[in-house]
Amino acid sequence: MSEKEIEESLNLLQRNWTVDPILREFMLGKITDISDYTIKVKDVIFHIPYITSQKKYILWKCFWPDCHNCCDRQGRLPLTSDDLIIIGKGLKYQHPSDFVKNETIITTWKDIAPSGQITTLTTINLKRKTDETEQDDGTHISCRFLDKNGGCSMHPDRPGVCYLYPFSTWLENEKGIARVHATYQFTGDCPGFYLSEDLQLMKQELKDYSKIIYDYNMSSSRTMRENFGFVSFG
Repeated sequence: MSEKEIEESLNLLQRNWTVDPILREFMLGKITDISDYTIKVKDVIFHIPYITSQKKYILWKCFWPDCHNCCDRQGRLPLTSDDLIIIGKGLKYQHPSDFVKNETIITTWKDIAPSGQITTLTTINLKRKTDETEQDDGTHISCRFLDKNGGCSMHPDRPGVCYLYPFSTWLENEKGIARVHATYQFTGDCPGFYLSEDLQLMKQELKDYSKIIYDYNMSSSRTMRENFGFVSFG
């Protein structure tokens, strides 16, 4: 996302939530004394930003159900092969092919990992609105499965990628072994970020998300092997 897009998101967020001014400056790229603190939790290596001048980590917690910005300003919903079966059944489709034809869209997009590695992905995405087009990909759209109370009408059978937010994840080859990495998405839409000297405050979130992130990576890998998507590295 561009700085302008993040600033627009932050301005919208601040209509209903208080955003730490230091975090706002950080998300807009105006704070540069950042260290990448890594911590391995089970099978995932988390990259937690540490602001040296503040001597604080950037931590996170979820404010659901008071907040559902991640569903109301959704960018894309790539599906795994597991999602295709589970969500298709939940929407009463007898055949996955009918679900794919009527409820999904295929898009190609680039993802840049913090290491600088550029990954080009072609994925089957759940339509966030019934008339979504390829040109809508990556833009903010309120998910059509978000009910009037801010809940997900598909839960718990929502797409695996929904469970990841606000993390992004990637694989790196380390001496022939695929390692799962994760860090935050700073889109300006989530009010859950805060500063703290104590990383232990986020111990439970890291533990819970370690399993979610690892399982999602395994499911995504199966999806590519089963030819439900395509990935290339640049």
